[in-house]
Amino acid sequence: MRIALYPGTFDPITLGHIDIIRRAAMLVDRLVIGVAINRDKGPLFSLEERVAMIEAECVALSKLTDTEIVAHPFENLLIHCAHDVGAQIIIRGLRAVADFEYEFQMVGMNRALDNTVETVFLMADAGHQAIASKLVKEIARLDGDVSKFVTPPVHKALIAKFA
Repeated sequence: MRIALYPGTFDPITLGHIDIIRRAAMLVDRLVIGVAINRDKGPLFSLEERVAMIEAECVALSKLTDTEIVAHPFENLLIHCAHDVGAQIIIRGLRAVADFEYEFQMVGMNRALDNTVETVFLMADAGHQAIASKLVKEIARLDGDVSKFVTPPVHKALIAKFA
């Protein structure tokens, strides 16, 4: 069974994330969405809210791709999380060249920790390359329209957070 781990904070999950999840799900039998518990980032949405949003968004994707997609909160090293869920593959999305520098360093460190876990990069769809959760939150906070960056339920959740 091919199991992949797609990690992130998903605060909130965006159309860019969903695009990567859909495409990654077509490559594996089980896709684990690793929801990082990163207290240093001070997420807008609680861990429970982020997991619930991911689970809701992935129901249709799971049926579409015939792949099991599950959310899994984690607070340990990424490579340890990969071991915990039995993943042989780590999925990372790239939006722009600027992402590559950081991701390149992460791959090197993860390979030094365990060279049996492979990292696969998926380029964001051109229509989603500018989307970043941080920017989506900032636009929503300033009463801007983020409906083209997130699904309607996530948009509603953002509006409620900033009401």
